[in-house]
Amino acid sequence: MRGGDTTGLRAYNERLVMHALLQAGMLSKAEIARETGLSGQAASVIVNRLLDDGLLVKLDKVRGQVGQPSTPIAPNPEGAYSLGVKIGRRSVEAILINLLGEEMGASRVRYDAPLPEPTISTAIAQAVGLLGHLSPAARSRVVGLGVAMPDEIHAWSAELGLAPGALDGWRDADIGGAFARETGLPVTRYNDAAAACAAEMIAGHAITSRSALYIYLGTFIGGGVVIDGRLYRGEQGNAGAIGSMPTGPTNPAGPGASPGQLIHAASIFLLERELAAAGIDPSAALSAALADGSGERADAIFDAWAETACAELSRAVVSALSVIDFQEVVVDGFLPPSWRDRFTQRLAAAVERFNRSGLKAAPVLAGSIGPMARVLGAAMLPLKARFSPDTDLLVRSGMARDLV
Repeated sequence: MRGGDTTGLRAYNERLVMHALLQAGMLSKAEIARETGLSGQAASVIVNRLLDDGLLVKLDKVRGQVGQPSTPIAPNPEGAYSLGVKIGRRSVEAILINLLGEEMGASRVRYDAPLPEPTISTAIAQAVGLLGHLSPAARSRVVGLGVAMPDEIHAWSAELGLAPGALDGWRDADIGGAFARETGLPVTRYNDAAAACAAEMIAGHAITSRSALYIYLGTFIGGGVVIDGRLYRGEQGNAGAIGSMPTGPTNPAGPGASPGQLIHAASIFLLERELAAAGIDPSAALSAALADGSGERADAIFDAWAETACAELSRAVVSALSVIDFQEVVVDGFLPPSWRDRFTQRLAAAVERFNRSGLKAAPVLAGSIGPMARVLGAAMLPLKARFSPDTDLLVRSGMARDLV
């Protein structure tokens, strides 16, 4: 190893300590040494340095146990912050969280269409506004800004009822640069469904296996792939792009026609259209805030949409299970919890109806985060990148050394 790697290994060991404490909540120095595999002396020196940096705090001594009283060490909630922004096809959201992932502030603006210039301006204003609530000292502890958005937000203007080319401005938009200039923060962009999957992995409780297919029911359906306990993005970023799976006949309308995609069969924009056509406010129905007696009609419209959506989505799920041995399928989205649970049950039943000879069963489960999953994932991923030892930015896992 090159001499310069000493600094990297030291930083890696700091990440090991931070990760252990973020996972456990609090540990004594002896427990930190055991959890990380570091020597007692190395763990003590690193903990002291992180205490001086304000990333950790000492709690009251624990007495009444065998041996000397121990002093638990815990992450300092005010030791670091992260900002997340979700740019979607119907809304832009922003959230500020602390080191423990607790919400410090949030905002949301809905719109009919994600026109590039006003949408970016709105998103930046939200991010700057949340940062403005922090003191200068706290502002200096913001580790980064994550932006979650569809990879090709410009591609489906027709589905949103827009004129051709209305969203073309997204093609060349320097989103990261725009946010960086206005906030001064390092900016990382994520696929919105992958960010939602990350939120479920970090803060949720539905993904409990080392491999999972994650499905997010948004305006357009999307997904995430978990392999060996890690969010897998793929060499070209296509992993989890379940909405692009083809549906229907190969040649549905004669020569030159293209088959449909799952986006056109299992996305919430179709449900929104049906609700609006029936005179029901889609945003109220999707937030379970109907107050005009139209709940039963909305339920019936949802059930009809879910029946069609699950018929196509179940085929995609079985196809995915035949390629990768997923241990579970997790479904989340910005549906009300009761609708999400009914959708999940209907999807599980539709998967069961397929001939799955040769395939092991994989349970279909409801997610646990809900509508905030995408923006929460966008905020959590910069913290994960900063404080997790499992990163390619430093050294590979298993290479901790007593370098302090």
